[in-house]
Amino acid sequence: MNQTSKIPRDLLITVDGPAGAGKTTVSRKLAEALGYRYIDTGALYRAIALAASEKGVAANDDALLDTLCANLGLEFTVTENGLRLMLDGRDVTDQIRSPRITMLASAISARPVVRGHLLTVQRNLGASRRVVFEGRDMGTVVFPNADIKFYLYADPSIRARRRYEELAAKGDAAPSFTSVEQDMAKRDQNDSTRQSAPLKPAPDAIQIDSSTLGIDGVVALMMEHIKDC
Repeated sequence: MNQTSKIPRDLLITVDGPAGAGKTTVSRKLAEALGYRYIDTGALYRAIALAASEKGVAANDDALLDTLCANLGLEFTVTENGLRLMLDGRDVTDQIRSPRITMLASAISARPVVRGHLLTVQRNLGASRRVVFEGRDMGTVVFPNADIKFYLYADPSIRARRRYEELAAKGDAAPSFTSVEQDMAKRDQNDSTRQSAPLKPAPDAIQIDSSTLGIDGVVALMMEHIKDC
């Protein structure tokens, strides 16, 4: 999909939405099609959740979370295995994807002290533009003036099925589909009702239902919107 010649300028693009809507794969492919950087902001929250778990810091202990965040070294690096997230010099890209860390990250991401720390990190990453940011509040809070904002969603049962198949494909002891569905519903509730930066589409976001669209179809639709910006 070589359509970058039709993109008129350097853009900052956000892709928000709930878990299982296809944000990660779509955002990566969109960035690749544009020749842009891709930033998975959810991975930053997961890394903090991992560090908190390892250090015994509770998800509601704002004082200790503040200290933890202030002393963490988080860095994205490109390797032969793709984009990797380093936490204090070690690669935690795969470790942060467990169901336990996923749920802990959902709780920790609701804490304003954590979001405040990462707000600066994320905005610094976007300063040079030519980037696709994937997350849950990229278009509403972090980059309210982004050039183009997408909000990707899908039917809850479809999202749960995608997540279940993703976990099963890893070869580990995957939780049951019912468990995945229940965890996703709880995560949706946490993300959409938190006081700090709740999950919701930005008023000017382009909303795309990925329930029946394939990955390439979603990316193609996004590219059409980008060309028209």
